[in-house]
Amino acid sequence: MGYTQNIHDNKVMKMNAAGTSDFISVLPRSHPINLPIVAVTTPKHHWHYLVLLGSFEFNRGINILDFQAYLQDGSHSSVTEFILLGLTDDPDLQILLFILFLLVYIITILGNIGMFVVITTDPQLQTAMYFFLRHLSFVDLCYSTVIVPQTLINFLSERKAISFLGCAAQMFFFVGTAGAEALILAVMCYDRYIAICNPLLYTTVMTNNICIRFVAGAYFGGFLDSLIQTASTFSLSFCRSNKITHFFCDIPPLLKLSCSDTSVNEILLFFFAGSIQVGTLLVILISYAFILCSILRMPSATGRHKAFNTCGSHFLCVTLFYGTVIYMYMRPSSKYAMDQDRVASVFYTVIIPMLNPLIYSLRNKDVKAALRKAIRRTFDTLH
Repeated sequence: MGYTQNIHDNKVMKMNAAGTSDFISVLPRSHPINLPIVAVTTPKHHWHYLVLLGSFEFNRGINILDFQAYLQDGSHSSVTEFILLGLTDDPDLQILLFILFLLVYIITILGNIGMFVVITTDPQLQTAMYFFLRHLSFVDLCYSTVIVPQTLINFLSERKAISFLGCAAQMFFFVGTAGAEALILAVMCYDRYIAICNPLLYTTVMTNNICIRFVAGAYFGGFLDSLIQTASTFSLSFCRSNKITHFFCDIPPLLKLSCSDTSVNEILLFFFAGSIQVGTLLVILISYAFILCSILRMPSATGRHKAFNTCGSHFLCVTLFYGTVIYMYMRPSSKYAMDQDRVASVFYTVIIPMLNPLIYSLRNKDVKAALRKAIRRTFDTLH
């Protein structure tokens, strides 16, 4: 990127936020000085400038240690790309993490695609519960794919850059699919509530049309929240740094980079994340309270055991998902600790999408039977 040094008569000039120039030093050439920031500009009316983090000596020139590229037009400035600092800067540990993330991602792909295909093709699994489970597998696959491939590339890359638009797209699809997952988990709990507490009404209430509307509403709600969050975040000015202390483009670390007032963004994050996460969690808790009461009133031990097995897988998935998400997003910004948040983020972006199909396939007799049939059909076809 080309630039012009603005050094006149031993004066070093710095561009301020209003677009005017301030001389920050006037010293004779015989006195070498070190300046923490050297600002440079190019033609007027539409300025480009670099902030150079280094030192300047009149008798030795400029020693650049690092820089961030900014675009300024009037008083608004924004970075052209972001640097994802990732989980660690230790090269040996990055190789180990690359191998682990790759193995987990392969298991995630195979598990969720396998679950989706088995439920779609097996005629015994064409019920509302498995319709929702199929979409849960699809969402898990999508939001893991939004994060993990870029993370794998960055583990092996020297310069862990992502473009401004790429960062916005990653945030949009991640927030949208995560929101859709929360809503689908709530719908699945409501489905179990109807099946256990009102079994005679199940086929009347959970029709195909109703199921499609529930899932469509989950996707709409998740991506509406994502659109608002992404638009509000990327309308901010980023003039402090372009280095994100995270392994993907998430809202809290991006807000920390902004030089704009982020109070509105924090309110939006708390309100919309709260509306989806707390709202769906309330639906789940109330549904499970009724389910538990209904199970305890069952006269048959076999019936109680079957009901607990049916709900156990879903309850475990809900606990894993909501525990990490509420820890991540439902705290005041002053409580954010980046190292802890990155560990929690690994859990819900990488580990949970891998665990969900394993939990449902290992704990559900119908799914296990369908998987065995699918494997037998595959071997018969190959032979």
